[in-house]
Amino acid sequence: MRKFLVVLDDSRECLNAMRFAAMRAAKTGGGVTVLSIIPPEEFNHWMGVGEIMRAESRERIEVHFEVFAKWMRDKQKVDPELVIREGEAVPQILEHIRDDPEIGVLVLGAASDKKGPGPLVTQLTRTAGTLPVPITIVPGDISKERLEAIT
Repeated sequence: MRKFLVVLDDSRECLNAMRFAAMRAAKTGGGVTVLSIIPPEEFNHWMGVGEIMRAESRERIEVHFEVFAKWMRDKQKVDPELVIREGEAVPQILEHIRDDPEIGVLVLGAASDKKGPGPLVTQLTRTAGTLPVPITIVPGDISKERLEAIT
């Protein structure tokens, strides 16, 4: 089965990336893997605090994921899987793609503000020619209706 890998973060554009991945998976018989990355701790020397922060991050991610997962299950009939990794975002994304041979497409949401498309899109498109899978970049301002028409 081909899976669409989509990154779950706190960005606004994440919503359209999730929608696109679920709609494409539903229409092509694929699956969705939702990857969320906990950034490296700034407080590594405070072991107890670091563990509490890590646990809180995981809990927040799981709650956030369930909102998207419920929509995917109910509306698209796609049952997504959640993967949580720790570290720097781009290396973790690339490592997960290498670890899961079923990943066929990386789906990213692009911000529509004047600051640019966002750090993941910027960093990953610089190396797009050497990535092991294609990238689909979904505009953050595209309408749900347009996404449905495209997918």
